[in-house]
Order: sequence, then structure tokens, then C-alpha cells
Amino acid sequence: MNSIMERWIQSCRHELLDRTLIWNHQHLLHALREYEQFYNTHRPHQGIANNRPLHALPPPITDQAQLVDLGVRRRQRLGGILNEYHQAA
Repeated sequence: MNSIMERWIQSCRHELLDRTLIWNHQHLLHALREYEQFYNTHRPHQGIANNRPLHALPPPITDQAQLVDLGVRRRQRLGGILNEYHQAA
């Protein structure tokens, strides 16, 4: 369990805290809650075949026409520090 927490803390530091100026305790808690939600719902994890922990992998795209127009949209979180990418409907 210790190595898992060390990995999470390292990811949190590199992806969030090294690029953020924290003003107070409330701001720190808000940033950590946003990062936790991003980490557990959107961010791909290499340890589980680039799958997000709470979602199954999408089916692979085999049609070449679909590859030309993927329609990817970006959603910024925490003022652009974290970015989520979603396929447009």
C-alpha cells in the first residue's frame, strides 16, 4: 500500500502541485478534490492497459472514415492545469 500512495503523491505533485500556487487550506482541498476526481475518472492508467479505473475501454475504431473526423473536444479543469479530452457526440 505504501508504494501505491507514493505513486499517487508523486503524480499529484508533478501534474498539479508543481504548477499551482496554493493560497490557503480551502484552496488546497479544492485542488486535491478536483485532481482526485480527474485521476479516478478520466486519466488513463498504464498499469491497467491505459484504462480509466471507473470505465471500460471503448471499442477500437476499425473504419478508416471515422479516423478522419474524430471530433475531439478538450475540457479544462483547474484553470487549464488539467485537461480532459472527450470525443464529441
